[in-house]
Amino acid sequence: MRKFLVVLDDTRECLNAMRFAAMRAAHTGGGVQILSIIPPEEFQHWMGVADLMRAEARERIEAHFEVFAKWMRDRQGVNPELVIREGDPVIEIMAQVREDAEIGVLVLGASHEKSGPGPLVTHMTRTAGSLPVPLTIVPGDMSKERLESIT
Repeated sequence: MRKFLVVLDDTRECLNAMRFAAMRAAHTGGGVQILSIIPPEEFQHWMGVADLMRAEARERIEAHFEVFAKWMRDRQGVNPELVIREGDPVIEIMAQVREDAEIGVLVLGASHEKSGPGPLVTHMTRTAGSLPVPLTIVPGDMSKERLESIT
């Protein structure tokens, strides 16, 4: 089954990327894999503190994931899977794509802020020609109705 890989983070545009991935998966018989990455700088403390922070970060991610997963199951009939990785976001996204042969599309949300579309979108578009899968960039300010009409 072809999977849509979407990144779960704390950005507003993440919501539209999740919606797009779920709706496309529902309409094409695919799946959704949600990837959340814990940056390494969160654990630059003593070992015991770092372990506690890591556990708390995972709990936050799992709670956030459950909100999206419930919506995907209830509204789109898609049961997403969660993958949590630690490290540099770009490196971990690429590693996940390479390690899971079922990933067919990488879906990212683009910020509509004046500062630009966001660091992940900026980096991935620069290297789009060498990505092993197609990249779909979803505008962060696109309406739910427009998303539904194009998926």
